[in-house]
Amino acid sequence: MTHKRNVEGVLAHAKAKSKKASEKVENAIKEAIKEKRVINFNNIAKSANVSKSYLYNNKEYRERIESLRKQQSEVKSTKSIKYNTNDKSKDTIIESLRYRIKWLEKENKNLTEENKQLLGQLYEQL
Repeated sequence: MTHKRNVEGVLAHAKAKSKKASEKVENAIKEAIKEKRVINFNNIAKSANVSKSYLYNNKEYRERIESLRKQQSEVKSTKSIKYNTNDKSKDTIIESLRYRIKWLEKENKNLTEENKQLLGQLYEQL
């Protein structure tokens, strides 16, 4: 006696689940593009709430994410322009950094002294 298995419900559920995951990935990619966020597998997987392996195993999404990631890296590389600074502005920057170093050294010395005093007080309490 053979039984005919009723798997239509399981298949329909799997198909609906797959469609929902695809929609979430599409929305995550569109949102990342719209908000100009970094596009990579990790960020898309987190925002779509799917696994990274799902994205890697799906050829369409893998190619799309890789191409978008490549486009973003090309745009970033063209944006990195070095600004020419003259000697006067360099001297100003150096002077402000020297001042900051002196201030930080003074602050460090004060905190070290305060730390010694507090350790002495703690030792006296023991």
